[in-house]
Amino acid sequence: MSDIRPVTPDFAVAPQLAPSDMAEAASQGFKLVINNRPDGEAPGQPTSLQMEEAARAAGMDYVHIPVVGGPTPDQVEQNRVAVEGANGPVLAFCRSGTRSIVTWSIGERLAGGSRDELVEQGAAAGYDLSGVLPG
Repeated sequence: MSDIRPVTPDFAVAPQLAPSDMAEAASQGFKLVINNRPDGEAPGQPTSLQMEEAARAAGMDYVHIPVVGGPTPDQVEQNRVAVEGANGPVLAFCRSGTRSIVTWSIGERLAGGSRDELVEQGAAAGYDLSGVLPG
C-alpha cells in the first residue's frame, strides 16, 4: 500500500492510491476516502469511478473533490464538510498528498484551528504548510 501519512488520529493523506489499496485502507479503519486528484492528470492513473467502486466495495464512503493547483474556497468547504461528516477516520489522496493536506489544513484554519498546530501537524506528516495557511 502507498505511503499513508497520519496527520491527526482521524485524518491521513497519501500519494496516489490504487483500487487494490482500498481493502487495506478499510482494514486500517478508514471510513471515508477523499480523492483530490482530477481524472486524466497522468497516463495510467485510476479514474475516480474506479477508485469509488473499490472504496465502496471495501465498505468505505468516497468523495471526489478534484483540485488543480491550489484549492478554491468551494473545494476547501466541500472538503471540510466531508471530513466533518465522516463516520470515522478519513484518508485523502492526490498525486503526492500535498493538495490533500493543503485543502484540509486551509479548511481547518478557517474553522478556527491553530495555525501553529496545523503547521506542526503538516511538518510531522512531511509537508510544509507555513506558506499556505492564513496568519
